[in-house]
Amino acid sequence: MATKRDYYEILGVNKDASEEDIKKSYRKLAMKYHPDRNPDNPKAEEQFKEAKEAYEMLSDDQKRAAYDQYGHAGVEQGGGAGFGGAGFSDAFGDIFGDIFGGGRSQGGSRNNVYRGADLRYNMEISLEDAAKGIESKIRIPVQSTCETCKGSGARPGTQPVTCSTCAGHGQVRMQQGFFSVQQTCPKCHGSGKMVKDPCPSCNGAGRTKQNKTLSVKIPAGVDEGDRIRLSGEGEAGVNGGPTGDLYVVIHLKEHDIFQREGGNLHCEMPISFSTAALGGEIEVPTLGGSAKMKIPAETQTGGIFRLRGKGIKPLRQSEHGDLMVHVVVETPVKLTEKQKELLREFETSTQADSGKHSPKNKSWVDKAKDFFG
Repeated sequence: MATKRDYYEILGVNKDASEEDIKKSYRKLAMKYHPDRNPDNPKAEEQFKEAKEAYEMLSDDQKRAAYDQYGHAGVEQGGGAGFGGAGFSDAFGDIFGDIFGGGRSQGGSRNNVYRGADLRYNMEISLEDAAKGIESKIRIPVQSTCETCKGSGARPGTQPVTCSTCAGHGQVRMQQGFFSVQQTCPKCHGSGKMVKDPCPSCNGAGRTKQNKTLSVKIPAGVDEGDRIRLSGEGEAGVNGGPTGDLYVVIHLKEHDIFQREGGNLHCEMPISFSTAALGGEIEVPTLGGSAKMKIPAETQTGGIFRLRGKGIKPLRQSEHGDLMVHVVVETPVKLTEKQKELLREFETSTQADSGKHSPKNKSWVDKAKDFFG
């Protein structure tokens, strides 16, 4: 009879490996050598069975203790590895979840305990509130633990009974060829319990829909799409599982003056024709009030001027951004006859040396002449 390999060696773990390390190693080997993935490789099937046997022994505390003390002789007395072992089924169920996309419950395969769903709340705030931070109250609908039955689903004074189909395990075993695969019990849906006398408030669900009012602190500097996590404020878990979280997603309202780009703000500032030509000082709006800005002579439309520190201090940054002022030379409208006459005189006075007074226009005319030959 061939000598059996050491179980720890088969799984590639040390003798002091934790239960989670043993399970993780076995799952990798089972995924690699599973017969369904290696239909033309008999050796892979043997390696799969060998890893399965090692896992079944080392995942059971009593069998592992006996193996550590006596070796293979300590576990072979009536302890052979079969496909129906509970330890194998638990881990193998996880593997099938990975292969076929199935989900897992928290707390193992028995009495399916599920974490409550996370919730999302879209909050729209102004640019000013995003810059300084605010505290706001929100109202959200959630699935909360039923106050009447405290989540059991049973009428007060009664208790859920053990499911007769799965004997309280929450799962039933299905035979598929020479594999034994566990599935969620179709009668109790994995809870392992049946409610014969349902709670009148939740109709046996253990949860009720409620509206909850929460206070949310929005930190200064938040930007479009930022998320604020409120731990434990999501929906209640199933079968005593933990509550999910609430994520508040920030959306910024469109501002009448400013556009935000990270920590910087942009605004468009109209200036008069005379200010653009002669220069001057104008007042520019900022989130903290107004600020004075000098316009140099001969400024053109599209010129950008920077006011340092007049932007927003983003989250996780130490400095404020800047305010970028985009100037637009405004053409005067509704002129009087006298004003029109003055502009005509001005136009006539500059035509004699247009290249000097309008360099961009002269450059464009020269390029156009070259283009048309």
